Amino acid sequence: MKPWMIYGAYGYTGALIAEVAVQRGHTPVLAGRSEEKLRPLAERYHLPYRVLSLDDADALETALGEVDAVCHAAGPYVHTASPMVTACLKTGTHYLDITGEIAVFEQHFALDEAARKAGITLLSGVGFDVVPSDCLAARVAAQMPDATHLELAFTALSSTSAGTAKSMLEGLPRGSVRRVDGKLVPATLGRPTRRVRFDDRERLVAAIPWGDLSTAYRTTGIPNITTYMAYPRQMIRWMPLLSTLGGGLLRLSTLRRALQRWAEANIHGPDEHTRKTGRTHLWAEARNTAGERIEARLQTIEPYQFTAEAAVRAVEAVLNGDAPTGTQTPALAFGADFVLQVPGCAFIDHR
Repeated sequence: MKPWMIYGAYGYTGALIAEVAVQRGHTPVLAGRSEEKLRPLAERYHLPYRVLSLDDADALETALGEVDAVCHAAGPYVHTASPMVTACLKTGTHYLDITGEIAVFEQHFALDEAARKAGITLLSGVGFDVVPSDCLAARVAAQMPDATHLELAFTALSSTSAGTAKSMLEGLPRGSVRRVDGKLVPATLGRPTRRVRFDDRERLVAAIPWGDLSTAYRTTGIPNITTYMAYPRQMIRWMPLLSTLGGGLLRLSTLRRALQRWAEANIHGPDEHTRKTGRTHLWAEARNTAGERIEARLQTIEPYQFTAEAAVRAVEAVLNGDAPTGTQTPALAFGADFVLQVPGCAFIDHR
């Protein structure tokens, strides 16, 4: 296998990716800013490591010049993706990440031509954000080619990692959006709501700004997209107000950074038992102007474990030459059935 790197390897998800990579016979280079955190992980798995700061462009380019691909696992990506992608474009290194941040997806789609000229695959969202939902969207779109509206929903995460929490804090001040007539437009967080029959039971879901508002639009071409997440009714009731108040306060960078430091120190992600036993349910509905509808459902393993499994498989496919150059989505790069490569995932279709 060609050489590759995991940047942010000592974070919660980065360490899971490293674990799965070793289980699948890889020897990735582990990288990040802290030698104190990198060295124990490298010693545990007998892997090489590089201490790298994204602020040191020369060192970053030197390190990337020695590998064929990087799996970037250090967020919030609105701050960390640009220097890594810039370096990858210069060194001809394939770029993958596990972001779910809409702004980052949009930035990367704008770099499609540059990525093609550099001969690299630029592929964001190779974890739970957004592999399952992207593949599900591609599946219903293929069954209804004239669809004009797409709705996607998933059940809530059992718990989050520090990195996820930090990205959520970073994104909250930007508010919510929806895809309307091909454009991202402002929306009220938590509205609209609806009831969705997942494969296990019916749940109340509320609209949130999920990464598919960017990726599913490119994957399917469907111009109107709403993304939902299942929440308790009481939480949904207060979401618009919490978004307004919390988003306003979090515009204060000092407060936002303080909360992110707290998250780094106090939020540790789901434990091993949860990762091994947890399940997540997704739903998609496409409809056309004639009022016809088609639904599909998907069940996956626990989101963080899924992310590690999917990310490594995505790296493998890219290094094997199975992904086009340019900016891609998971389903565009590998097809709607890519999600099924992760053990424990299954589609459940209903018309």
